Amino acid sequence: MAGRLAGQSALVTGAGRGFGRSIALRLAAEGAAVTLVSRSAGQLEAVAEEIRAAGGQAIAVATDVTDPMQVRAACDAARAAHGAPSLLVSNAGVPWPFGPVWETDIEKWWAAQGVHIRAPYLFMHELMPDMIAARRGRVICISAIATKLTLPFLSAYSVGKAALNKLVEMAAEEARSHNVQVFAVEPGFVVTQLAEDTYNDPDARKWMPHMLDYLDQGRGREDAEGDLERTAERCAVLAAGDYDILSGRYMELPDPIDGWKREAELAAKEVVA
Repeated sequence: MAGRLAGQSALVTGAGRGFGRSIALRLAAEGAAVTLVSRSAGQLEAVAEEIRAAGGQAIAVATDVTDPMQVRAACDAARAAHGAPSLLVSNAGVPWPFGPVWETDIEKWWAAQGVHIRAPYLFMHELMPDMIAARRGRVICISAIATKLTLPFLSAYSVGKAALNKLVEMAAEEARSHNVQVFAVEPGFVVTQLAEDTYNDPDARKWMPHMLDYLDQGRGREDAEGDLERTAERCAVLAAGDYDILSGRYMELPDPIDGWKREAELAAKEVVA
């Protein structure tokens, strides 16, 4: 398929549903050959079939994104099918556990950090050497507005995503001289399966009734799924290189990234002068 991402190999985690599915479909529509990764083989294959039916290229690789050996196998499958990925979108996430820090299950809290931090780190560790060798690559990590808010009883999610933003900053700075860019994107609000899991979780219902009200309101609003497309578009423009100068930044959908870009370009010219 022709498009601004033609010739790129992309790997998207959490690609079987929600934001990951929407991002994968958009990247494929823009011409990227996509490797779809998550635990759910059936959901992944359905997305892959959707991409192929539209004339795109996609493979599905069921993977535990917290397991180094499975991550390596998924990356090897991507290389074999489409060449070394020049684009990684790390989207996998979990909302649990809910509750005060002194009551949450220790192992479950730490398992959440495996998804939020260990998984993107493992994929960066596996794929960024190829990008650096080629002097071309972009990493997009799906973050959350919870990184900017203090949301009681949501510590595992909020801390994990905040740490992810710092990982993005560090990786971006380390890779800057190698022409590899790293971004954190907040995806807006859609009642995805992750949100439904939150809604139905007994601990969420106990500790976060205000969140359940918010989800109920979200179901009824106009353009309830609009942020799926807006997030996919944001990932597509970042993947195309339009905003490489903003590498390392955390950005939300309403943010004035064109203005940020102009400011960064002016600042860069002043440094050169």
